[in-house]
Amino acid sequence: MKEAYICDAIRTPFGRYAGALSSVRTDDLGAIPLKALMARNPRVDWGAVSDVLFGCANQAGEDNRNVAHMASLLAGLPIDVPGATINRLCGSGLDAVGTAARAIRSGEASLMIAGGVESMSRAPFVMPKMDSAFGRSNAVYDTTIGWRFVNRLMQQAYGVDSMPETAENVAADFGIGREAQDQMAWRSQRNALMAQKNACLEAEITPVSIAQKKGDALLVSHDEHPRETSMEALAKLRGIVRPDGTVTAGNASGVNDGACALLLADEASAARHGLTPKARVVGMASVGVLPRIMGIGPAPATQKVLALTGLSLAQMDVIELNEAFAAQGLAVLRQLGLQDDDPRVNPWGGAIALGHPLGASGARLVTTAVNQLQRGGGRYALCTMCIGVGQGIALVIERV
Repeated sequence: MKEAYICDAIRTPFGRYAGALSSVRTDDLGAIPLKALMARNPRVDWGAVSDVLFGCANQAGEDNRNVAHMASLLAGLPIDVPGATINRLCGSGLDAVGTAARAIRSGEASLMIAGGVESMSRAPFVMPKMDSAFGRSNAVYDTTIGWRFVNRLMQQAYGVDSMPETAENVAADFGIGREAQDQMAWRSQRNALMAQKNACLEAEITPVSIAQKKGDALLVSHDEHPRETSMEALAKLRGIVRPDGTVTAGNASGVNDGACALLLADEASAARHGLTPKARVVGMASVGVLPRIMGIGPAPATQKVLALTGLSLAQMDVIELNEAFAAQGLAVLRQLGLQDDDPRVNPWGGAIALGHPLGASGARLVTTAVNQLQRGGGRYALCTMCIGVGQGIALVIERV
């Protein structure tokens, strides 16, 4: 079996909801990191790319016609390079990376692009068709995040808890208190701001130029979501689900816009195209869990991928755990026997600070993990995240 190597990885800054990137169409947003990959790797014969795999969770708006291939065409990749869009909700971008690696390892591909895109600002409202001719009732659903077109059998069997409700369920079931959640949120913000100050994230971000009606274009070069905060400020926030709840806007991930792309190759293709492998994809695994506590998914997914690869948590030098909510992040760490403040976890900030543009987040985890291993000299990194409707996914990479 061949090895699959990550040779380059780049992303846009992550924008706030209705922020600096909200004027960029989703397909155009997905094209931006692809163009950056092409510019950074001039020796690559882009016609040799076997496939472009992008994660995207919405696919109800400007991302509706296979956004992976649309972004590929808009970026200027050769017209005969195919593309496919993967939807494993929050895990879509991570799944895209792992699936591309599997294609290379099997020998069916030698050069692949993987990543993800999501513009949550531009997620549309959708309307169902009438149940009968000339019907006068109607409904409108917001596709930004969460349930729509609910199947009553699904609701009866598993419930249709909103994402914040699932976090409250995890907090209750696993005994995760409010103060601990706010501590994780504060660490995430502090780490992200420190990473920005120390230019840790610059290597993985390509600036986005936003045309203005008047004057020069706006150049967006940093993540918008991180903010200065304190435990005192976080403690003042009220619960999202209910006033006395523990899940708040301060200890939950953001609603964001962003895109990310990685270039993967086997050893021979890397040499042929003048690429330098940075990390090897060791393995990926996914699991299902109860939808009402979907946030616990990274714990069994991590256990599964470690068993698959024959590795242990002790061998992981970096752990990129997507912080959908601090409640679920802490529950996962404790289930895995890790301390709440394990320094290996999200050292450059997590989704609470950086944001969570659904389809792009998993690819961002891998991109950040690669750069952390390169910068710090570690060997292994674990990337893992929870997934709406009850799943978890985890992927391990090794620095080369």
